[in-house]
Amino acid sequence: MKRVLCAIALLLLVTTQLHAAEEQQPENIAGKMAIKFGRGVTNIATSVVEIPKQTVLMGREMGGVGYLVGPFSGILMTGYRAIIGVAETVFFLVPAPGYYDPMIDPAFVWAGWEPKRQQSVAETPLPQP
Repeated sequence: MKRVLCAIALLLLVTTQLHAAEEQQPENIAGKMAIKFGRGVTNIATSVVEIPKQTVLMGREMGGVGYLVGPFSGILMTGYRAIIGVAETVFFLVPAPGYYDPMIDPAFVWAGWEPKRQQSVAETPLPQP
């Protein structure tokens, strides 16, 4: 009985190691590195689009004042997106953050232009007594 339990434990140990080695194929890692590098270069090249994007988003959120404040926010976001792009381009070999996940949200400047969803009164949870 003791031999059977040892054999089962050894079999489980070996199969878990094989499964873990199976998940990280070199082709997948190289593909994720390439995606991270491409995302970094794209964010450097398109970072100036943050100026009109932030102007539109601030205008929606704040009205007329947003169209005055938006370009300044856009200039700051342009610098931020460019710096993140440089970091992703330089460190594309490093699997951080996460597992080659984007360092900025949204990952590209063309995402996130849709208006924020407002919660209706019916969707607001009632406080529990």
